[in-house]
Amino acid sequence: MTESPSRLAWRVTEPLHACVYLVPEGPAAYARLGLHPMGGYFAARAAALGPAGAALVAATFYNFNPAVIAKTVPAAWDTVTPEQMVATRLAVADAALTRALGVATLAGPEVAEAAELARTAALHAATRPHGRPLFAAHAELPWPDAPHLVLFHAHMLLREFRGDGHIAALLAAGISGLESIVLKGAADQVTGRFLLASRGWKPEQWAAAADGLRERGLLAGDELSDEGRRLGAELEATTDRLAEPAYATLGDAGCLRLAELTRPLSRVVVKAGLLDPAGLTSSAGDRSHPA
Repeated sequence: MTESPSRLAWRVTEPLHACVYLVPEGPAAYARLGLHPMGGYFAARAAALGPAGAALVAATFYNFNPAVIAKTVPAAWDTVTPEQMVATRLAVADAALTRALGVATLAGPEVAEAAELARTAALHAATRPHGRPLFAAHAELPWPDAPHLVLFHAHMLLREFRGDGHIAALLAAGISGLESIVLKGAADQVTGRFLLASRGWKPEQWAAAADGLRERGLLAGDELSDEGRRLGAELEATTDRLAEPAYATLGDAGCLRLAELTRPLSRVVVKAGLLDPAGLTSSAGDRSHPA
């Protein structure tokens, strides 16, 4: 299948935001605030919701073990404020992107143009917040000034817009948060090992979910069945369709231009190791870097 311009724009730009949860600048910043890396991750991403409780965070994050969230989120708000965590996440993004791309690149016209395109899409998405709670909370955050941080912030909004839509697709298909990552693990074993460690589920819980998916005909052994692959393709197509309204204001040409501008930036970020899969797998053992 040909990739749609809107999906291409999202996929190509994704490393410029996702790196914030994976770079060493994150745990270092959280430690300075007195937070464990896992608590820092939950607090940073949930901060837009205010001092939310564990149930709300678990509901909106969807595929993390609620028991793990319950051990970290309430304690985090005894140590930091949501406003501190919003500022900290932005500072981590600033430090990581500057390290990877350099000051000159970030101050260049390509970043400024990409930032304006992404912001246009994100502001358009903000007119459609209904049924997207995590996105809606992020859409109320203040915008930064520097173009590279505008680009980061805009894609963060577009990512959460897409993520809320993906949860809606999973719910409609009757796939729980745990089942969703078991299916991902069946499609990619490296991803599966990381998700098992970073999402806080116990091996026996993972195994029980896999048994249930086999009974439904979605797994054949440890791999996706034909029906599992069909469902996976259907879920991705639905997620893409639900994400498209955010990019509609750009049109195909604007989406393709955004991808053209961010592709070389994302490639540098990946080559710099900010999204190194080996690093993710090794760090997942102490649940330090969920994404």
